[in-house]
Amino acid sequence: MEQKTMSRKTMLILLYLQRGELTEHLIYKSLAKRVKDEHNSDILRRIGEEELRHAKIWEKMTGKQVKPNRVKAWFYSMLALLLGYTFVLKKMERGEDKATKGYAALIAEVPQAKQISEDEDRHEQQLLAMLDEERLQYIGSMVLGLSDALVELSGTLAGLTFALQNTRLIALSGLITGISATLSMASSEYLSAKNSGDKNAAKSSMYTGIAYLFTVTFMVLPYLLLESYVLALILMLVVVVVIIMLFTYYTSVAKDLPFGKRFTEMALISLSVAAISFVIGILVKRFLGIEI
Repeated sequence: MEQKTMSRKTMLILLYLQRGELTEHLIYKSLAKRVKDEHNSDILRRIGEEELRHAKIWEKMTGKQVKPNRVKAWFYSMLALLLGYTFVLKKMERGEDKATKGYAALIAEVPQAKQISEDEDRHEQQLLAMLDEERLQYIGSMVLGLSDALVELSGTLAGLTFALQNTRLIALSGLITGISATLSMASSEYLSAKNSGDKNAAKSSMYTGIAYLFTVTFMVLPYLLLESYVLALILMLVVVVVIIMLFTYYTSVAKDLPFGKRFTEMALISLSVAAISFVIGILVKRFLGIEI
């Protein structure tokens, strides 16, 4: 097809796809260097090369050279370092789905789009077959530590907030409770995994403990930074919702799970426990007549 017969809309779409292919080439190339498994690394490298080939096909059709989005490529590389390459690949996979729809719309005017679309479908299958990142094997342990910390500590801090009405005392109590609970949860997870015959019981315990301690730290932080116990309580509850939202989004992308239902369920449980504990704190302070 001659370039002159191409509509302006199609030209803009092709330039967008051309840049996207170049950007994904850089991302796959970067991930291939970081993935230790040789088989997975080789697949990523080959897919990256195909992305580059696709970009050259679009370049011949548009007659223009474009530059990749290096900011996006860098961002995804950093994201892979922080959250793992599985999360990044799943995010890219969702982008592939959108691109495939774009190719389908172009097939009538650009026949080559059909072959590229088939390549993209093959990419998706290869990616799904290779995803076996260690940290995803311990999602269950992370969920255990994080959910337990959110429910238990949000209730504890909410109850202590009205009972003590002193951010330093609340923070001190929260830290002691949180650190003790972290050790308890990690130990329980280790013993449970060990008794189940899990050879990686220590790692399961570690992931549970890290998730619990991470949650404790951020939930207690408002009481260390603020003087007003009311504002600290409000900020703590905001932190709870944000942590739930981020972690639920991470697992929903990495494990192909529904986001909305899981987020709503976890948020309602944590906030309900916090509300009940807050009321208990009021009642205990009133009936015992304790003044601090």
